[in-house]
Amino acid sequence: MIWFVRKLSYLWFMKEMNDDKKMDPTKSELEILQVLWQHGPNTVRFVNDTLNEQKRAVQYTSTLKLMQIMAEKKMLTRDESSMKHIYAPAVEEQQTKGILLERFVDSMYNGSASSLMMQLLGNKKTSKKELAAIKELLNQLDKK
Repeated sequence: MIWFVRKLSYLWFMKEMNDDKKMDPTKSELEILQVLWQHGPNTVRFVNDTLNEQKRAVQYTSTLKLMQIMAEKKMLTRDESSMKHIYAPAVEEQQTKGILLERFVDSMYNGSASSLMMQLLGNKKTSKKELAAIKELLNQLDKK
């Protein structure tokens, strides 16, 4: 039943995304969204400087153009009330990540979250603290 409800909400959200002409974020768009999700609404200069520090060398004009395109796609909002335009994410972080993760699981693991978890836990050394958190989450899910 939970799977069915999740699938319905996913399909509804995808229809809304398509109705609003929002597209899947590209890797570069996700990098910009992550900066804004982490630091809050900000200028192109701030986003560009942060990307240059954290990710890779990016030209200011490239960041500006991409953020303008993202605003047209309604991924970002732009406040033009001051000299410096302030951009903010128009899509929620958890919802966006959830949709992208669901698509990834569907395409790479035939929709099996357990296969993904087995792959993750098998490929990476998981700390005792992380394992305890996973166990706690599983216990909470069992109680529902």
